[in-house]
Amino acid sequence: MASSFSEFKLFFSSSDGFIEYYLDHCDFNSSDLKDIEYIRSLYYNKVEYARFSSSLGKYVGYTEYGLKQADYFNSQASILAGLRATKETVCKHNIDNAYRAALTKSAEPYVRLSSTAPSGGKHSAMLVCSVYDFYPKQIRVKWTRDGQEVTSDVTSTDELADGDWYYQIHSHLEYTPRSGEKISCMVEHASLREPLITDWDPSMPESERNKIAIGASGLILGLVLSLAGFIYYKRKARGRILVPSS
Repeated sequence: MASSFSEFKLFFSSSDGFIEYYLDHCDFNSSDLKDIEYIRSLYYNKVEYARFSSSLGKYVGYTEYGLKQADYFNSQASILAGLRATKETVCKHNIDNAYRAALTKSAEPYVRLSSTAPSGGKHSAMLVCSVYDFYPKQIRVKWTRDGQEVTSDVTSTDELADGDWYYQIHSHLEYTPRSGEKISCMVEHASLREPLITDWDPSMPESERNKIAIGASGLILGLVLSLAGFIYYKRKARGRILVPSS
């Protein structure tokens, strides 16, 4: 996924309110010069009339006025040379700074362990270890069973970019449950001082835990409504006048 940053410059404002300005834009996939494109767009009253692109090395016009301006700028060797140099002096300089700042930071992952139906095969159960919001990209996810690393019947996705510098990864373990066993997902990452270990609790399937949570929420709601009704009844009873029968 490409990243970018922009710079806005206002350089003319007419008396009737129309505004002319240019927008410098750097698109990049990495800090390598070949993966960077520098773009300068010229606007008048919010309409882009001409654009310089480092990929083309010249201006392109989009309106009648823009075509004339593009022809003029393209005839000026000094103007084109300065814009071509901007790709390195401005874009690469700022991109290098951004990468250095980002690479000195790290974000700890958080882990969610769940069960799901296996896709088939020789095992009757499957666990999924989902690891979210970590940076940098490099990470190791592994499974242990009673303290021993499990290497068979394990599949993992690649590190998936979220588009906001963070990553996620998902590892699947197919297995046949045994009584009293301990299965854990272990995550090793640069942000962690020691491996992050999450144990699976096989005492109750996830679907059953969800049912109990929903049932408990319903019970609490029922108690709250019953209490509110009782309080309302008592208040009404206190304000009632009793007339003795003859």
